[in-house]
Amino acid sequence: MPQPDPVPDEPGPRDPSDAPDSSGLGRDAPEAAERRFPPVVPPGPDDTPTASPTTGTVTTHSAPPGDATPGGAAAPEGTGRHGHAVPTPAAGTLVIRAGEDPDREDDPGLSTHDRLLVSLLGARTLLLGATRRARVTGWLWPLAVTLLGGVLRFWNLGRPHELVFDETYYVKQAYSLLRLGYEGSWGDDANALFAQGDGSALGTSPEYVVHPPVGKWLIALGIQLGGGIGSATAWRLASAVVGTLAVLMVARIARRLFASTALGTVAGLLMAVDGEAIVHSRTGLLDNFVMFFALAAFGALLLDRDQARRRLAARTASVLDSGAELGLGPRLGWRWWRFAAAVLLGLCIGTKWSGLYVLAVFGLLSVAWDASARRSVGVRAWVPATLWRDAIPAGFIVVLTAAGTYLGTWASWFAHPGSYLRQWAVENPGEGVTWLPPALRSLWHFHTQMWDFHTHLTAEHAYAAHPLGWIIQWRPTSFYYPTEVSGLTGSAARELCGADACSQAITSLGNPVIWWLGALALLVALYRLLVRRDWRAGAVLSGIAAGWLPWFQYTERTIFTFYSIAFTPWVVLTLTYVLALLVQGRDERQRRRGLVATTAVLVVVLAVSAFFYPIWTAWVVPYDFWHVHMWLRSWI
Repeated sequence: MPQPDPVPDEPGPRDPSDAPDSSGLGRDAPEAAERRFPPVVPPGPDDTPTASPTTGTVTTHSAPPGDATPGGAAAPEGTGRHGHAVPTPAAGTLVIRAGEDPDREDDPGLSTHDRLLVSLLGARTLLLGATRRARVTGWLWPLAVTLLGGVLRFWNLGRPHELVFDETYYVKQAYSLLRLGYEGSWGDDANALFAQGDGSALGTSPEYVVHPPVGKWLIALGIQLGGGIGSATAWRLASAVVGTLAVLMVARIARRLFASTALGTVAGLLMAVDGEAIVHSRTGLLDNFVMFFALAAFGALLLDRDQARRRLAARTASVLDSGAELGLGPRLGWRWWRFAAAVLLGLCIGTKWSGLYVLAVFGLLSVAWDASARRSVGVRAWVPATLWRDAIPAGFIVVLTAAGTYLGTWASWFAHPGSYLRQWAVENPGEGVTWLPPALRSLWHFHTQMWDFHTHLTAEHAYAAHPLGWIIQWRPTSFYYPTEVSGLTGSAARELCGADACSQAITSLGNPVIWWLGALALLVALYRLLVRRDWRAGAVLSGIAAGWLPWFQYTERTIFTFYSIAFTPWVVLTLTYVLALLVQGRDERQRRRGLVATTAVLVVVLAVSAFFYPIWTAWVVPYDFWHVHMWLRSWI
């Protein structure tokens, strides 16, 4: 494992969330003239990067000029601790020196641009990729845990070779999209024939579906590339791919969020071994794609945050150095990462409509980051400035881009006259939204039917679960528990599993340690957001807010715990955030305790994941082995 950063990015006795770089929803210093910039954080003893902070990196040295040598004498100016020559930084270059007081003032020789850059991004973030080694390990460790995640997801992916849970809808609909270009209806005994690689039960009549097509098209791509409908691995290939990529994204996002490769690797490892993430990566359902696109959009917005702050630092410095009034602050131009996030959010909505909540929450979060950045650089009227410079343009760009992307996901429906309700406007002239063109009028009518289904689904189900219990996995969803296995007795059972009774299960249950600690971490993060105004707390809570809270308004309909896969990455990030508070603490003793606690959490999590892996992945096991995993009665 990579070693944690030995020195915290703490601004003296205050919490890092109070520092100017904690600017997501936070209390930054209101005026540029009164700014007290965050301390410059020394690197580890072996790190000696040399670069200009104007490019987002920081010059560092092992020891300040005049530091004591091993023999006790002061080293001459321009030499390091062991007498080696140390390059003299250019004037205005931010110098990070090991052992310096983290409470010290900024280097008065810094340019306006560099001061603003440190204020907006923080010294720890600027140091993150300051050396070639840091950049390489910043990819190698996340890739290592991604490899682990891939093995757990792809190993025997085709087990069981039958349609599991809602695969009966989405996998067959995906195959229909390949064959017909739209979702067709299926005849009798379709599942058994499908498992044999026989798609003859597919008819040409359109089938009423209740979800947009993006996720189903991705499953269809996996079927096409993975060997056709005769391969259960092919049914689940796309989900396994995006589930594995999600591990990499979580690791890289956490690395950027907490400015630490070690913490990024921890987050990626937690995502790699979580049960919800593993089960959904091994089944052809839609929710894993909702998670994937939401996570990718979140990562794009984090990149946009950094890029926008770099632009703001450069353009604000230009204004201030010229002696002009700052006014509303500079415009930041076209923001490609925000545009990319909007496209990804459109694809998220095009998988399931629950992506609409993600769009709303992430949009507000991104604008809040803009507001805090403008306030940080000294814009007095930062509220109207954010409104006119950022919020209104972002609203138009993000909403219109996401809407256009969503509409584009229905291209196949538009292209095939046989699609469900495609001809409704022609067959029902004068009805519906008459000012729309016929094709859009038909689509709108289709959407009203989908909305009616989603808001009035009240059929009883044994595994329906109130959303309040999702965060602690109170009532996990059983995807698979075949009676053909559990019903065996006597010699047949002993031959299959070596016991008098057998079980085979796929239980969509998150790693209990991750989720239970994550629930506690959520409370800590909420406190830090409301009281300390830590932007990182707001960031990690945003995905939970978008993926979980909206379901509380639908408690009267049939909903399930497995929907929580949509916010699983943010549960992991929230837990990692609390670990970051421990290992990046200002006190060395606290950091040591934090390192011990983090190590203990990882060891227990890995042990629990190894214990539960058989009931996440349909191993045939003795009944008693399965039953000992049912820690709560509500899990059965």
